[in-house]
Amino acid sequence: MKHCIKRCLIAACIVAVASTSAVAQVTPAAGYTPPDDTPKFNIGATIFADFTYQDSPKTKDADGNNINTSAFNVSRAYINVTGNISHNVSFRVTPDITRFATTNTNLPAGESVSTSLDGSLTFRLKYAYGQFNMDEKWASKGSWVRLGVHHTPYVDWLEQVYRYRFQGQIMAERDGFISSSDAGVSTHYNFPGNFGDIHGGYYNGETYSKPEVNDEKAIQARVSFRPVPMAGVLKGLRLTAFYDADHYAQDDARKRTIYTATFEHKYANAGFEHLDATDQVNAAAAEVKATGWSAWATPRFPKGWEALLRYDDVKPNKNVDASKKRSIAGVAYWFHTLQAPATAAMLLDYEHVEYDNIIDPVTTLPKLNETRYAVHTLFNF
Repeated sequence: MKHCIKRCLIAACIVAVASTSAVAQVTPAAGYTPPDDTPKFNIGATIFADFTYQDSPKTKDADGNNINTSAFNVSRAYINVTGNISHNVSFRVTPDITRFATTNTNLPAGESVSTSLDGSLTFRLKYAYGQFNMDEKWASKGSWVRLGVHHTPYVDWLEQVYRYRFQGQIMAERDGFISSSDAGVSTHYNFPGNFGDIHGGYYNGETYSKPEVNDEKAIQARVSFRPVPMAGVLKGLRLTAFYDADHYAQDDARKRTIYTATFEHKYANAGFEHLDATDQVNAAAAEVKATGWSAWATPRFPKGWEALLRYDDVKPNKNVDASKKRSIAGVAYWFHTLQAPATAAMLLDYEHVEYDNIIDPVTTLPKLNETRYAVHTLFNF
């Protein structure tokens, strides 16, 4: 009897230990999946190619003949290298192309310098940054901190709604008021409930294409707000404010303020932006206040067809009766792709730029109106 009881107790202990071991193995596997910290990288590309015919003004060729210029162009060729070092640390490196030209600055009159690269398309650095993702423990999903040459808060955000940078930049960048990239540090935070986001940064202020030349820095911030993020059609409405506080030198202001309303829907995207700018390039120069606005819409039709309608109105100096007006109209076809970010599109467009009392700084003569017809293409993968 004693031996039987002893054997039963031993068997019970073995079963208990085995059960405990099984629980210890199953519970963590079922309730917790460790993050993937395997380093990885991806390579992609973005290409903007076009054929542009200039209807006016006419120019002269080497023999003095009046001609309408036309050309095949590649205005952008990005090689995008992106990846993750761990689940919360990522990076991006993107070179861009630009047309190389030798500068004649500080040369005696009548002298010039040329190199074999003149006129060539050369690569320069557009983006190179590291990113620390904060959406695991410290903030909402999509929140991060970036350091390096990276996106400024406004341009890239708006172009995700506008989508037609391959035709031309948005008004604020195209007319030289702001840039899409600069060297600095910035942070991004998504508001809970899809109510919007905020992106603010501390940048050199000279843009990615120029070196820092002084001790001044630009403070840039954008706040976007969805008033009714869950209310049917109105959830596509966003109201945005952007501010850029910078200086050319101490007390020489370089400031921009932009107010924007955008609307996104499966049948159309649309936007309106208003800009005010203040510039004083040095202490001896007068302070210049500029203003401008842009309105655009991209109605969508079945089977990939889409229209582009846009109008810009810029007044370079509020105190001078001169303005620049840009009209753009086009028809686009967006090819069907199975997985983002793979994208391909073709746009046939018309662009007219009217200069009202604008003086060309090179010729010191009134600028002539411009009319262009083009076929623009986008390839992104």
